[in-house]
Amino acid sequence: MKTNTAAKTDKKLTIDEVWERFHESHHDCYRNLLMEHYRDLVRHAAERLHSKLPDKVELDDLISAGTFGLMDAIDAYDPSRGVKFETYCAPRVKGSILDELRSMDWVPRLVRARAHQLAKATHALEMHLGRKPDEHELAEELNLDMDEFIRLQRDANATSLVSLSTKCGDGDGEKDVYEIDVIKDNRSEDPLIEAQKRDLKNLLTKGLTRAERLIIVLYYYEEMTMKEIGATLDLSESRVSQMHSSILARLKAQMNTRKKEFAVE
Repeated sequence: MKTNTAAKTDKKLTIDEVWERFHESHHDCYRNLLMEHYRDLVRHAAERLHSKLPDKVELDDLISAGTFGLMDAIDAYDPSRGVKFETYCAPRVKGSILDELRSMDWVPRLVRARAHQLAKATHALEMHLGRKPDEHELAEELNLDMDEFIRLQRDANATSLVSLSTKCGDGDGEKDVYEIDVIKDNRSEDPLIEAQKRDLKNLLTKGLTRAERLIIVLYYYEEMTMKEIGATLDLSESRVSQMHSSILARLKAQMNTRKKEFAVE
């Protein structure tokens, strides 16, 4: 009963008087009055951070985390140091919110740093080479051996993983839509598309030698480089490139002679 009476009386106190009584007693009723008075500081800090974050992060979660920071700041604040509470409180609230964000992100900061390192090296080589660099070129740029580079690449790829429980949009009506609801199931291929791919592959490779068929299949279907194809067929990279150009010229001529077969009535 004493607590309730004190709370009713303290609503009429100035904020300086509330601080004075809180430091004298550290009673919860005074702490609650201070929390209520400074709650806008938490919302302001949370909204500023929230504006820079993905939609999956809820503002209310940030406010809740910031509130714990505000509570700690109230308990630890010493007015005798001559620092305004607002100034003292701001970094504690922000730090509490950032701690919550880190706990929501399962990817360690070191992994994100390695992902940034790889992206930076890739961009630099693309600008220099005028094409996408291969793994050996990236490893050399980063001064890593291939084993170290593969580990870095594996860690970097982890940052792109997405939780299937992540909300990705609003559905019809009141039902929320999550990643698991819209993710593509690659185990179930469209039979029509697969048949078209097979027919196109047979058409393109018809009349080609075994080596020529392998060049087309490995380059366009397996996405191997000319150098990798040359190593597979025991040919030089330049020879593979010459054969590839010759094959394309012949295929183009064949398709031109068969235009009527594909014409739509």
